[in-house]
Amino acid sequence: MIKVSGLTKSIATATHRVDILRGLNFEIPRGQFTAIMGPSGSGKSTLLGLLAGLDSPTSGSILLDGEEIAGLDEDRMAAVRGRKIGFVFQAYNLIPTLTAEENVLLPYELNGANGEGRERARELLGVVGLLGRADHYPVQLSGGEQQRVALARAFIVRPPILLADEPTGNLDTANGQKVLEILVEMNRKEQATLVLVTHDRELASHADRIITLRDGDIVADELRA
Repeated sequence: MIKVSGLTKSIATATHRVDILRGLNFEIPRGQFTAIMGPSGSGKSTLLGLLAGLDSPTSGSILLDGEEIAGLDEDRMAAVRGRKIGFVFQAYNLIPTLTAEENVLLPYELNGANGEGRERARELLGVVGLLGRADHYPVQLSGGEQQRVALARAFIVRPPILLADEPTGNLDTANGQKVLEILVEMNRKEQATLVLVTHDRELASHADRIITLRDGDIVADELRA
């Protein structure tokens, strides 16, 4: 589902070059839940951004479901994201002027889809326990509820790949655990390939696999039973 080959990312300063990722190679099969861990500055968020097509690598290849995304222009990459990728962010990124249901529907509508969208949105809000809050705006929801809306939004177009960046980072322990349980349950049900960036070892312990980065290199790749 995801194949990364010789992936590098460097930035040039006025005096020298900074190598953020140093020739990464790995494959993630369909349906696997992979956690990306590492200390601050290890390159994990940069890697997630490259997988999402939000940035371009300095060199190397990224195949998503057999499609090369390294080097795509923004219009073509946006089309790939719309078809293949769901996102969950640490900061929720809900649109404040839209209701919970409208926020969930947004990727569906941006893709020009029609038909089952509203039914699908309400189904997903039910899964995350917020059907009764469908008409509420983000300001009327707690942080945990906003992140659960974001989870429903991420799954609305049934993406084969889900990328999550510290999805429980802004939540207290109880809400973080609830969001994690929903994320894992929904991922298994939808059979998506989940890549999650986290610094939380407890969160990563729920993954099928943990890839650890340090200074832009893979220093451990643990497949869990």
